[in-house]
Amino acid sequence: MTEQAIIAGCLHNDASSQRELYSRYSPKMLSVCYRFAQNREDAEDMLQEGFIKIFTQIHTFQNKGAFEGWIRRIIVHTCINFLKKYKKFNENVDLIYAQNQPAKEETIPSIMQGKQVIECIRHLPVGYKTVLNLYAIEGFSHKEIGALLDIEESTSRSQYTRAKAMLETILTKKRIIDRPKEDFKWLAVLNK
Repeated sequence: MTEQAIIAGCLHNDASSQRELYSRYSPKMLSVCYRFAQNREDAEDMLQEGFIKIFTQIHTFQNKGAFEGWIRRIIVHTCINFLKKYKKFNENVDLIYAQNQPAKEETIPSIMQGKQVIECIRHLPVGYKTVLNLYAIEGFSHKEIGALLDIEESTSRSQYTRAKAMLETILTKKRIIDRPKEDFKWLAVLNK
């Protein structure tokens, strides 16, 4: 079934089209949810809430840009709303008192396994993990993150800096990297 046929079927609440859409995109979107979640159950709840929104809002897709990108935006916003709703964002991180740390210029080797990195990201406190995911992987600006999370832009920046520093420490302790490094542009490959 083509993407256009799936969309057309979903617009008419066709169950087989909805199943096809879910089976085609849910594995990748579950991995997005998993990056934000504390555990698999939360990730699955985020995914279910996200797909409910996708099915109820599919009429808003205007064929501008990729359909998968549209789905991903809904899933990411669902994850953020889930964290806010259950107050999981503020559980583990002191957002207000975060301080900036200087950034380094080195890069992490590209041979690093994506699965290992995702698992290490999951060890970060929820606030750090959320800002890191939104900025480094999803491509949101600190201004957009501030608006999404109801925090100051400077708080987003400091959370990102602290998240990178903590992730460096975790990666180093797990011997995924030999020495601390700071350029996290390589995280973009994790969402492909």
